[in-house]
Amino acid sequence: MATTVRRRLVGKDIECETASETASETATSREPSPDNQHDTVKVTHKRPKTRKRKTTAIFLLGSLFGIIAAGFFAKSNDLIDLPLPELKELSMDSLFEVLPAGFVKEMRDLVNGERDLIESDDAFSVGLKMRAEGLSADHPIVMIPGVISTGLESWGTSEPSLPYFRKRLWGSWTMMRALVMDKEAWKRHIMLDKTTGLDPPGIKLRAAQGFDATDFFITGYWIWNKILENLASLGYDPTNSYTAAYDWRLAYANLEVRDHYFSRLKSYIEQAVFLHEKKVILTSHSMGSQVLFYFFHWVASEKGGKGGQDWVERHVDSWINISGCMLGAVKDVTAILSGEMRDTAQMNAFAVYGLEKFLSKEERAEIFRAMPGISSMLPMGGNAVWGELDWAPDDQPGQGHSYGSLLNFRAGQNGSTTPDRNFTIEDAMDYILDTTDDWYRDQVKGSYSHGVAKTSAEVEANENDPRKWTNPLETRLPLAPSLKIYCFYGVGKPTERAYFYRAPDPGTTTHLNMTIDTTLTQGHVDHGVILGEGDGTVNLMSLGYMCNKGWKMKRYNPAGSKITVVEMPHEPERFNPRGGPNTADHVDILGRQNLNEYILRVAAGRGDTIKDFIASNILEYAAKAKVYDE
Repeated sequence: MATTVRRRLVGKDIECETASETASETATSREPSPDNQHDTVKVTHKRPKTRKRKTTAIFLLGSLFGIIAAGFFAKSNDLIDLPLPELKELSMDSLFEVLPAGFVKEMRDLVNGERDLIESDDAFSVGLKMRAEGLSADHPIVMIPGVISTGLESWGTSEPSLPYFRKRLWGSWTMMRALVMDKEAWKRHIMLDKTTGLDPPGIKLRAAQGFDATDFFITGYWIWNKILENLASLGYDPTNSYTAAYDWRLAYANLEVRDHYFSRLKSYIEQAVFLHEKKVILTSHSMGSQVLFYFFHWVASEKGGKGGQDWVERHVDSWINISGCMLGAVKDVTAILSGEMRDTAQMNAFAVYGLEKFLSKEERAEIFRAMPGISSMLPMGGNAVWGELDWAPDDQPGQGHSYGSLLNFRAGQNGSTTPDRNFTIEDAMDYILDTTDDWYRDQVKGSYSHGVAKTSAEVEANENDPRKWTNPLETRLPLAPSLKIYCFYGVGKPTERAYFYRAPDPGTTTHLNMTIDTTLTQGHVDHGVILGEGDGTVNLMSLGYMCNKGWKMKRYNPAGSKITVVEMPHEPERFNPRGGPNTADHVDILGRQNLNEYILRVAAGRGDTIKDFIASNILEYAAKAKVYDE
């Protein structure tokens, strides 16, 4: 029990049984070092025998476990107005008193262990090793973080905002306290205006800036900190490195409308090239890779930065794409549809009760929909990439249920609010747009596109349509023949791929038409969730299709930019809460040892020493996708 709770509090998988750990990993030969690599290594994936839930930091913060964890960092014993009446008058210390002593000890050991790790000299070891090999800072580097990485702070001066002025309402313990003590105020601040997609009246939340914006999500939970430490060991500092933080809630076009984000990014890159007389290295993670792909189109377009089609060629040496969700993520569908995903579906009863009382599924869905930037990660490529009801490119031999059947409904167990047939990805997208409010539908259709361009002429025409700029299957890479692209991403960690849904429980007051069928655990279905391949958050097809196949097609890469792909098998340390130096988890990969080595090599001008390494069956899956050369 204590081990299970510990895993939930930190939000990462810590497998404690040898059989479980073995089943969830990929059988692979030793991954090569940067100096001695094979071009391609074929491995065989094992189907997971057990499927452990992973609670991410986002949903952790809405649950009672997150509230308890906050107490370990709190500096006062202020009473917390918990949403459960029977706990209302408990202080954090008194709450600890009623918890099992073993659980409290484990949590204290866990937090202290993370602090010790952060403060140890080992944190700089990769950079120091590279420096000893003669590497040093060469190109200026710009980092574009992912969706949870950037803190959001309040700059509003209206009466509701004054208590939070210059305090972070995303990415700090202030967020936790605001959630607990003033949930409705927190929701008003974090949600954008449903009509404009911009600030609500009287509210002003902005992305924190500088390295502090992305190094830690909350105290003790690092994001980019290890990369920053190793870059510093190589000679980087604020004069030759820059973090391009952004408000990830905004639709990409509104990043420029409200914050002039792309204009500022363009200006910084041009200044860096001028001052250092070197082209820049762009490093992006997760959603940041989509933002950067959009920027490539914006900066060249007459409708954007007016830099000309050769701007990227003149200013960018390399793009390091870390865990980029280039074709979206399946879990974004269920987050928008019902405020759920694997993280919430597989909670235990106590956590579900606390989360639902505190922040219900309907509230979570509303919040997600009121952040148009989140909808940029709805899956792209349609059935051609994600499959039909009876077929998908990543289906396994002998698999009884195709991944292409994305949303499934048990016969005879559905109410009037649920469909009478299963849904593919295209069906699910149509259903979302048909059943959500007009404001949400208008935001999505006005900002994004999810199809496939089949000809070069269509791709070129899409360069004039900003709605297409997030979709690499409808637009091309920049016309930059010397641009080098490095795709680094994790594999071998079970990732949600399909779901079973049902009608809401009778008697519940909700406007949701359906909810994940968490009562169904049978065969390959775990609490209504069907797992496939990926990095625990983003599916393998999204991580690897463009890097291994799409950008090898002339229409999507007409200038012939070189693509190097290194897949990183998930090999976590059993008792390390963040997985250790060989984790490939979607977020924790930023602390992975050889990923940091690769980033430093590219930044030092030695990217040519990095060779392709394929550890999954992505080449086979990509070949099966119904996207063809002209």
